Amino acid sequence: MSDVEKPKGDLAIRVMAMPKDTNQNGDIFGGWVLSHMDIAAVSCAIEASRSRVTTAAIESMIFLQPVHVGDFVSFYTTLEKTGRSSMCIRVETWAESIDYQQKVTEGTFTCVAIDEEKRPKQVFFHESV
Repeated sequence: MSDVEKPKGDLAIRVMAMPKDTNQNGDIFGGWVLSHMDIAAVSCAIEASRSRVTTAAIESMIFLQPVHVGDFVSFYTTLEKTGRSSMCIRVETWAESIDYQQKVTEGTFTCVAIDEEKRPKQVFFHESV
């Protein structure tokens, strides 16, 4: 059995990092990664709640490694816990190229189901956590 770390969760998004997304050092801008992590978390929350949702908080976020131009970047989500209207979602981001696959970020996002007036609403989750 291999002790190499593997992504945890369900694949939510996969994109290629492009030159237009770089910072002054030539690495992919952290805001680009964070934006995709948020989209992945919201996607997971919508699927779990079958409701309109909004991001309420980023509980934690850590950058572990830089993302490079040309990397395939995959965002994996795990629904960790649910409340009356809220969902705590862990997002792992992995970069892959010909030479490596490595976790580059991880974070925990809180999303809330909302109604037409953008107020929190109770939801009945379709899968148990």
